[in-house]
Amino acid sequence: MSKTLVNNLIKRPLVTLQESETVRDAIKKLGNYNIGAIPVINQEMELTGILSERDIVKALTKGSYNDFCNKPVKELMTHPVISCDQEIFSDKLMELMTKNKIRHIPIVENKKPIGIVSIGDVVNRLLEKFEYENQMLKEYLSG
Repeated sequence: MSKTLVNNLIKRPLVTLQESETVRDAIKKLGNYNIGAIPVINQEMELTGILSERDIVKALTKGSYNDFCNKPVKELMTHPVISCDQEIFSDKLMELMTKNKIRHIPIVENKKPIGIVSIGDVVNRLLEKFEYENQMLKEYLSG
């Protein structure tokens, strides 16, 4: 089985946040879509950051609870954001995630997000690959 291009790992519809949306909006989207991070875009739809559950927790630990849910996500998001294009292979994506200690990477085309891949997506693909290779070996050995 050949290497997997990142664009084959994008499984879900893209959910984004505008920089001006609030932390409350972000929390609703994270919960409603059962996701751990959301790319943040500007008015031109260009990727400007990423907001993760971890970013929200970090901000809360700094003790700024007053009006927390009404803050714009731009104040909490991670930026600059590490991203890649859809032509990168999954092994390079995993290397990028490991090197930078991140679990989500937005996939971009012309500065605009087209998807997001999580470490879980990569691991699931690796498991599928190993299961396929295991099955091929069993078939080869049995006959």
